[in-house]
Amino acid sequence: MNTLLVAIISFVIFFIAFRMYGKYVANIFEENDKNPTPANAINDGVDYVPSKGLVVFSHHFSSIAGAGPIVGPVVAFIYGFYPTWLWILLGTIFIGAVHDSASIFVSLREKGKSIVEIAKKTMGRWGFMLFMVFVFFMLLLVCAAFLDLTCVALTSMVKLKLLNLPEPQALFKTITDVKTGESMAVVGGIASTSVIIITAFAPLMGFLLYKKDMDVLYGVVLSILIIAISVIIGFVMPVRFTRETWMLIVCIYCLIASAIPVWVVLQPRDFINSFFLFGGIVALLLAAIIGGLKGIEINVPMLNIEEGTSRLGPMWPMLFITVACGAISGFHTLVATGTTVKQLSRESDARRVGYGSMLVESLLSVSVIIALGAGLTYVSYKEIVFPDGGKSNPVLAFSLSAGLFMEKTLGLPSYVGIIFGILMIEGFVVTTLDTAVRLGRLILEEFWKNLFSNPPNFVVSRVFNSFIMILSMYFLAYKHGFVVVWPVFGSANQLMAALALIAVSLWLTMMKKPRLFTIIPAIFMLATTIYSLGFLLIQKFLPLGNYPLIAITIILFLLAWCVFVIAVRRFFEYSKKDKVLVNA
Repeated sequence: MNTLLVAIISFVIFFIAFRMYGKYVANIFEENDKNPTPANAINDGVDYVPSKGLVVFSHHFSSIAGAGPIVGPVVAFIYGFYPTWLWILLGTIFIGAVHDSASIFVSLREKGKSIVEIAKKTMGRWGFMLFMVFVFFMLLLVCAAFLDLTCVALTSMVKLKLLNLPEPQALFKTITDVKTGESMAVVGGIASTSVIIITAFAPLMGFLLYKKDMDVLYGVVLSILIIAISVIIGFVMPVRFTRETWMLIVCIYCLIASAIPVWVVLQPRDFINSFFLFGGIVALLLAAIIGGLKGIEINVPMLNIEEGTSRLGPMWPMLFITVACGAISGFHTLVATGTTVKQLSRESDARRVGYGSMLVESLLSVSVIIALGAGLTYVSYKEIVFPDGGKSNPVLAFSLSAGLFMEKTLGLPSYVGIIFGILMIEGFVVTTLDTAVRLGRLILEEFWKNLFSNPPNFVVSRVFNSFIMILSMYFLAYKHGFVVVWPVFGSANQLMAALALIAVSLWLTMMKKPRLFTIIPAIFMLATTIYSLGFLLIQKFLPLGNYPLIAITIILFLLAWCVFVIAVRRFFEYSKKDKVLVNA
């Protein structure tokens, strides 16, 4: 299939979906810019901060994107191009974008409350407490998976021959692999330096945007300049630490970033980083367009269900939990109702940020599978992502395919695209991680307030709850790497989406609004994720005796069923009340 055709079909479908289905969702919630948003009504300068539309979009997009829309499609690609592509398209339009935008709108109507607080209103105290515990474990898995991925990425090295560079070269710092004797380019060190510099400049960006009210276009130019300088310095002075050292450094950073006001580091850092990702999307789409005009085709199996099943498990449910952030992700509702909604200055931004950013994220996922299919041979793909006896490296698979694809189409040296791909992922994994820790801190604060009638001050403090999240994710990530945690994270993530859609559906029922557009996706995702948890437990974790993940899987399974039973009971209660009112 021609790369240009794939890009055009995807873009047109997403554009129509935003104009029609996104507007339909907004109309159900009666979007009106005359209504004051929670950010304007509360405006506490810490979490509730009215912000410029592009700044909020960049923060939200950076937080929800991370490595998910890249890594998920890379791994799921084993099922073939068509199944992965179709799930990205249909899942995004009818489930993922609906889930994100509906969550924001409900939170707007509930004065910026998080999805767990909305669950309290719709499901009662017990439903709320169970929902909250589930969210904590789900966030813990997110943090553990991304902490390990961050530290592996920041220490990554690539063989010089894969970069098509000669042995004596001055572009990269190199070391010699003690096992193979080959020269390895220290690409992770470049990203490490870039991450450090961007983080250091984040407070300055926040000060200029919020305290000096700098025009957002100047912010864009300054962000691009900071990114360029950070990469250039990274080539000259790459920072190298071990995986374990990076774990401690990242944990300390997240502890600080999650406890201080959102405008100081979290939001401005996401704003700067977003232009890495926007640039990557534009470059990959441009490559797809030019490649299509040159007649470049996607040369991988279009359907590969048998091999995909042997590698990952049955296509349903495993494809639908592997491609999470690129189609639907429960983590998005935590970002949307935890931080994003508290920064919206206008209600119309809810559709642009909620529905629109999900479409852009999915466009990134489409770009990823185009690059995989046209840039990397299928044999090379399997050797990197599903090696026999080796360690899977989906980050490297994407980076190599992006570099080779842009060399074929744009004429760039392959190492430019490869390095850019690695920098894209490494920068955005950190942005997702610090947001996840902050969300975990907010959830824990709310949990203690509801558990105790008069909780001690230290229990509800920002530092204490951030520390709990940091310590928990550190121990889980230290022992269990990304590849081990990702499948159960994918199931928990999609299950979170199902439960969020259930909470939104109950809210719509209470408000006597149309709800089929959220109920149908909720049922599909619930069935998919319950089955996937059972499959992972029986086929993967129990045979290997992986007790921590066995325990977490069972807890998630039981919590989900309890929340579902409570939700069904509440749904019938609300329906009976409506009938009584009608009969009266």
